[in-house]
Amino acid sequence: MNIQHQKIDIVLLISVLGLLVMGLLALYSSSSTVITEGYGTNYFFKQLVWIGIGLVIMTIIIFLPNKLIYESAYILYGISLFLLVVVIFFGSVGQGAERWLRLGPLYIQPSEIAKLTTILAVARFISQDKINLNTFKDFMIASSFILVPFIFIVRQPDLGTAMVFGAIALPMFYWAGLKGSNVLLILMPFLIMLASFQFYSFLILMIILVLYLAYSRKSKTVSVVNFLANISMGLLTPVLWNHLKEYQRNRIKIFLNPEADPKGAGYQIIQSKVAIGSGGFTGKGFLQGSQTQLRFLPEQHTDFIFAVIGEEFGFIGVVIGLVLFFVFLMRGIFIATIVKSRFNSIVAVGIVTVIAFHVVVNIGMTIGLFPVTGLPLPFLSYGGSALLTNMVMAGILLNFYKNRYEY
Repeated sequence: MNIQHQKIDIVLLISVLGLLVMGLLALYSSSSTVITEGYGTNYFFKQLVWIGIGLVIMTIIIFLPNKLIYESAYILYGISLFLLVVVIFFGSVGQGAERWLRLGPLYIQPSEIAKLTTILAVARFISQDKINLNTFKDFMIASSFILVPFIFIVRQPDLGTAMVFGAIALPMFYWAGLKGSNVLLILMPFLIMLASFQFYSFLILMIILVLYLAYSRKSKTVSVVNFLANISMGLLTPVLWNHLKEYQRNRIKIFLNPEADPKGAGYQIIQSKVAIGSGGFTGKGFLQGSQTQLRFLPEQHTDFIFAVIGEEFGFIGVVIGLVLFFVFLMRGIFIATIVKSRFNSIVAVGIVTVIAFHVVVNIGMTIGLFPVTGLPLPFLSYGGSALLTNMVMAGILLNFYKNRYEY
């Protein structure tokens, strides 16, 4: 078949199916000795059902009229905001956070849905020819699409998921025409926030900012606003730190030194690193991982499923998983570059950003490079809401490839 006229992106589809199979193998191993309360079955079989539903939904999305995705963007965004409001008042509580809505025997996580709908809404707005993100008005309107769900999710509180919304913004904005110099100014407050715990680091960054503003010859208004915003961020960071939940502060502290509390807050990270390190080159073998089978590793079916792969399938299994993710992300970027529709292109960048952020943070978390955030590994971790959202994203990319010549 001529690739130019191919209707389905076979490479992208194979990467998705490969990740799903790898996830099922890891779930079967991590939950084979567990009977979940009230269901009489393990996570593997429940995930198998979600995958079946996800494949049906993905297939339907592939063959939807391309314009329907564009036309429904604002409606879907409004529905997701409504669900985020509802979860504040009627949400189920887990680990100190109200994150789920119960619908009979099912639990849905509105924040997962909001990731995709926010991408669609932002893309629809900034894909208009009249929008210039380098103007203050258009930039603030586009940012408000992200800021509103961000605030609701922080309120739950779910800082891990909220960070995803921050990650969405700049790649999509830059792809839509935001200048690189403006991207730097937007990133600066976050760098200031990280540096504000050490006076000299904070001072050096502020000096760099002042020199940059002077060199770039920004207007006085822009320069003053940026200077005040960054100073304010530096002063507010200690206040924000004190308003974090105790478990959130512990996660950050333990990330810096997990051995300080090896039987408490540092236990997850230590056990995860032990599991991955003990896998060696070829792994201990399917169903043979001691950390996994003896359940030394908490949350091994969700946030730490990568550690299960590392222990039982070793370096080879880890590389296969990373290659599958790399292929998915590269195909997503490729689709963003070939589609004729500006909206489709921006959405593809947003989807790639979300998946990449999840992969980097989750894997970084399991090997001790990042604090524990609670972000699942796409297509692999157990969870209906996250899996279905990822499948919908994959379906949208496949739809865009199928309709790549449409404007």
